[in-house]
Amino acid sequence: MSHLLRTSRLFAWLFITGLSLSTIVASGFYLYLRPGLPPVDQLLDIKLQTPLRVYSADNRLIAEFGEKRRAPVTIEQIPTIQLHAFMAAEDARFYEHFGVDFKGLMRAAIELVSTGEIQSGGSTITMQVAKNYFLSRDRTFIRKFNEILLALQIERELSKERILELYLNKIYLGNRAYGIAAAAQVYYDKPVTDLSLAQMAMLAGLPKAPSAYNPLANPERAQIRRNWILGRMRDLGYITEDAYTLAASAPLTASYNAADTEVDADFVAEMARTEMVQRFGDKAYTDGYKVTLTVDSKKQQQATLALRNGLEAYDRRHGFRGPIGQIDEAELQPENLEELIANYPRVEALIPAVVTRISDEEGEVEVFARTLGKTIMPFETMTWARRYKTENLTGPKPEKPSDVVGIGDVVYVKPSADPALDTMDDDSSAADEADSQINTIDIRTVGLAQIPRAEGALISLDADTGAIEALAGGYSFSQSKYNRALQAKRQPGSNFKPFLYLAALERGMTPATIYNDAPIVFDDEQLGTSWRPENSSGRFEGPTRLRKALYQSRNLVSVRLLRDLGIQSTLDYLEQLKIPTADMQKDLSLSLGSGLLTPMEVARGYAVIANGGYDVQPFLIQSISDVNSEVLFSAPEVILCDSDCNDFDNKEMEENASKLDEQDRSVIVARRLADERSVYLMHSILKDVITRGTGRRALALGRSDIAGKTGTTNEQRDTWFSGFNHDIATTAWVGFDQPAPLGRREFGASTALPIWMDYMEVALEGTPSSHMPRPNGLVNVRIDPETGKRARPGQDGIFELFKEEDAPPPLDPREASGNGDNGNGDDLSRQIF
Repeated sequence: MSHLLRTSRLFAWLFITGLSLSTIVASGFYLYLRPGLPPVDQLLDIKLQTPLRVYSADNRLIAEFGEKRRAPVTIEQIPTIQLHAFMAAEDARFYEHFGVDFKGLMRAAIELVSTGEIQSGGSTITMQVAKNYFLSRDRTFIRKFNEILLALQIERELSKERILELYLNKIYLGNRAYGIAAAAQVYYDKPVTDLSLAQMAMLAGLPKAPSAYNPLANPERAQIRRNWILGRMRDLGYITEDAYTLAASAPLTASYNAADTEVDADFVAEMARTEMVQRFGDKAYTDGYKVTLTVDSKKQQQATLALRNGLEAYDRRHGFRGPIGQIDEAELQPENLEELIANYPRVEALIPAVVTRISDEEGEVEVFARTLGKTIMPFETMTWARRYKTENLTGPKPEKPSDVVGIGDVVYVKPSADPALDTMDDDSSAADEADSQINTIDIRTVGLAQIPRAEGALISLDADTGAIEALAGGYSFSQSKYNRALQAKRQPGSNFKPFLYLAALERGMTPATIYNDAPIVFDDEQLGTSWRPENSSGRFEGPTRLRKALYQSRNLVSVRLLRDLGIQSTLDYLEQLKIPTADMQKDLSLSLGSGLLTPMEVARGYAVIANGGYDVQPFLIQSISDVNSEVLFSAPEVILCDSDCNDFDNKEMEENASKLDEQDRSVIVARRLADERSVYLMHSILKDVITRGTGRRALALGRSDIAGKTGTTNEQRDTWFSGFNHDIATTAWVGFDQPAPLGRREFGASTALPIWMDYMEVALEGTPSSHMPRPNGLVNVRIDPETGKRARPGQDGIFELFKEEDAPPPLDPREASGNGDNGNGDDLSRQIF
């Protein structure tokens, strides 16, 4: 036997032995790893991690929660040329191989040896699907073998189109964008169907290295990668030479485009997020839920703006507290200013700026503002800046710019053309984006500003349903997540009085009942000392009708009224109205609003009055949909119902109520809590608060259907205004987070009412007047305003509303002739004293 033959046989046996050993090893690995591989059908059940999105009632984006930006699409929604771009970049033989492309692996190896870099990926698209959906990113042999086995399994069970769809919805493309649709939005602010060829190639270049080939971070490398992909597309016959030339010469057009929120409603968004997490746990952030709220975007935006403007106006009245920082004048070199000012945070529309030049002669200050650069602050925007000393004392009015600021002072400024920036944390990427956006706005001047120390809240409810139409829980969510609308338990002061007076009207008293507005001293054992309540004005009116006492907010009348009604009886009535009483005082100070209620609880109580006396409960979420747009929850319909509710099968609902969660009910029946005639009388009295009482400022709205009540507590620590028409109830509160006096001249009418008015002007715009219909059983009687009894013929009198059974009795002939009791008898004496 020749030497050549023996050598050939030896190599043949070695080949067969090696092949057999390889087959045995591969089979062993397969048998060992196969039981641990997930079934492919799990791919069809996997929910892509899609963020939680919160929308207003009119479908405007309020917020997005979740680490990953994603918008899943079907293969039919992706242009064919975009599919070709990804195949050219990642797997040109996708439709030819069976999950593993050995030619592609060899090509990648040759590229690595010849150029030191792999341009086309060695892994197939199917292998990347296996890795992205099921496997870790560990660089181990076992993981790679698992990837190959799973890719083969996927190819056997799924179509090529389904594999492509899974791949294009899962891949990470940088800047928190997962999937082709999200990337098209983030980089180009377009749907995937509107991308140009150059843009498609750019996105196709990202899966290999989302950071290295990112057009925002590395535009030069990204362009090289894009043009290589375009060349591959040309060589593979996907595009023509002309198309390649045109696309390869196209400029880079990528920019950062986050999903812009359209409504400034951070407190509302956080409420929705919290409720979604309570319902769905951590899946709330990843399963693509769409939450539609009850808030109206226009009303919500105005609520946020009205509260901020009102708090800033209060703050300006109490003077300028000085700069927030100081930079040494020697450091104020043009090349250093951007870096120096970057250490100071922006808060809402307030932007930090450093004073670089002061001209008293020209009446202006030159500042360098973050994101704005060099700009001018005219003295006219600084005249309010008396030096703050205390809440009751400020320094003299400034005469020139140097009376207010000095060179190197860091202050807050507000652009004269407010760019309406989004609320966001200053160190976030979204804040950096807003900084870049504001640079495109021509800001010629700015005004001096400062962050208010006082806080506030505004809540507006649909009176019939309890739906929250707008809510602002503070000046800035980025500064403080504390939602004062829901969490701040404060004394309502005179804002509480309508509930007390409503109890009196239910007990047979009338708007004409006389009480004495005169000094009184109580030695109350529960208070532990003598108590001398006073009116805020320090004056006393003497005998006063309840109507006048309420619209003028006479404290001494309220104290006497509560004494007659009884403290426990009044607390029982409050519970009937479903107003929380756990933090209510059990003494006569209750009459002046010394108990504790949140702004939301106050607003809900006023909604009960506004709607005619029906029980409503505030709610925020109107509907919840899943990623497939299937509605998972819709808020129950609210039906106002009197005593006969059989039409709504209420008895059956009550029997099953313990078995049903609130979200499972299709209807909620709101029962009557207060007599409609008493509530109508209260509407009438509270309208007088606007026309002739402490809320006269609201006459500027020019509406006849609004009613409300101011509220101010001792030492002006809390100030309120709650008001309504028959459709909408709104409460505004202003105070310090740590209770402290707001100032001697600050009352509900000067702090909270302007906020309420700014909001209601927009909320009621274009709506017809909405008055509570007058119920049966009421009569108008002409009375003597001094006694509350019927007026004698020829006597000057006024007309008053009464329940029929509570109307003053007709005069007997002696009274009618003027010879009888003048109305100051024993009954009146008891009322007065």
